Amino acid sequence: MAKHHVTTTINGDPAEFLCETQQTLLDCLRDELGLTGSKEGCASGDCGACSVMLDGRLVCACLVLGVEAEGATIETIEGVAQGDELHPLQKHFLEDAALQCGVCTPGFIVAAKALLEHNPDPTETEARYWLAGNLCRCTGYDKIIKAVMNAAAEMRGA
Repeated sequence: MAKHHVTTTINGDPAEFLCETQQTLLDCLRDELGLTGSKEGCASGDCGACSVMLDGRLVCACLVLGVEAEGATIETIEGVAQGDELHPLQKHFLEDAALQCGVCTPGFIVAAKALLEHNPDPTETEARYWLAGNLCRCTGYDKIIKAVMNAAAEMRGA
């Protein structure tokens, strides 16, 4: 089967990979590029564990084909921190104990970052609705929402 050459930008850096027509973006990120932060939880777009930003839109990487990334700009969990400096969301997920097994955490952080870029001062209800596409099987959601709200407050300087 012929492989396709894909040229894209991932976390601000140019990237290239070869993929088969049916390979998902998630598989390309993990298997071809070694970006294993995004997780496969369901392979059907129901859990949000593989959430990435694709050209400014929050998507499940398990539902996007790798070939569709041609010319696109992708942001993954690996691009959230600035070097050794954790993003406020990452810091608050740790401080507020908003994770257990960690499978859902990258998707929640990417989705929450998209929320806070869209609305830096969400209500708790808005945060819960925005993150409704991300499922957690371990922690419940209260600590996750608390971490997002605390990060939002920190980012606003409140």
